[in-house]
Amino acid sequence: MFQIIVILSWLALPVGLLVIVDDWFIRPRRQIAASPQPPADPPLMRTAYVLLPLFIGAAVLRLLLAERLDFSSVLFGITALTGVVWLLDVALLRPRRAKAARAAGKDPALIPEPGTVDYARSFFPVALVVLVLRSFIFEPFRIPSDSMMPTLLDGDFIIVNKYAYGLRLPVINRKIIPVGSPQRGDVVVFRYPRDPSVNYIKRLIGLPGDHVVVRSDRITINGQPVPFKIIAPYNDGCYINMQLAEEHIGNHVHQSMLCPVPLFPSPVAPVGCNRSESRGYYCGGDDAGSPTADAMVGEAPVFETTVPQGSYFMMGDNRDNSEDGRVWGFVPEDNLVGKATRIWFNWDLKRTGGPAWSRLGSAIK
Repeated sequence: MFQIIVILSWLALPVGLLVIVDDWFIRPRRQIAASPQPPADPPLMRTAYVLLPLFIGAAVLRLLLAERLDFSSVLFGITALTGVVWLLDVALLRPRRAKAARAAGKDPALIPEPGTVDYARSFFPVALVVLVLRSFIFEPFRIPSDSMMPTLLDGDFIIVNKYAYGLRLPVINRKIIPVGSPQRGDVVVFRYPRDPSVNYIKRLIGLPGDHVVVRSDRITINGQPVPFKIIAPYNDGCYINMQLAEEHIGNHVHQSMLCPVPLFPSPVAPVGCNRSESRGYYCGGDDAGSPTADAMVGEAPVFETTVPQGSYFMMGDNRDNSEDGRVWGFVPEDNLVGKATRIWFNWDLKRTGGPAWSRLGSAIK
């Protein structure tokens, strides 16, 4: 299905260019010649005008499904393009159409404006409002992995507060107004340090200057152990024999998921398993997920670091299946996007077969 979307999205550019050339320069001549009757478009152009919305829809859907996408740049480009098209028509194309109509003895008012110009005039204010809202107030974000389970699930769509850590200019991401600062325990969306075109989401564990130690998924910050209590076993058909824990970081009380012994990926479905049909990860032996299992405490390797100034240390709530700061280091302050606040939708065919309505509107702790 995705391959079909990709093919259709690639057709949007050539067909769009064909329609623009016809709509701006050739179709007005047909309209003037046929006025006051509607013009008869050639079969090729009739087909192009009918199919273009389908191709554009496929391109938009491809953008929404893409994980490596700077959506702010795309939205800024759409706003600029529609604004330029609208301005170009007002300053150049519309006077030329009126002059050609009068030269042919026709009423310029009877010659409709090109459809692409009509779209641009309609979309520009909408795109501008969305750009402002998305850049300075709220931004939607789709959870692409299991790394923040059980707090966030693959398929959750969340709202990100863009002004929580200061107002930033779109595209260049430069802070212009300092509003607030990140706090320990915040769930933060940020640009991946190794590839800023990709957005990541993790929990903020270490502030600048903090000394952080992680042993057996237990965290110690500046010599103080983070309050942590195993509360229940966790099994969802993909993760087997895991432990569910309650953790207190800063002002946040949240749940995390861990395995006290080595976590093994299934050779059949190691990533993104269908929870109703196959196992993805299983934790040690049969009793490893019980609240009393603690086989690796005191024996596991220790991760220890000091957070440099101007940076933050992030970890996923799925402690044994998260590529986070323990792997790639720290998040510079300039890479912060915003604070995750609420789940507004959920869609994961491999988990529930459709929307999980109970998650809609849930606050992110």
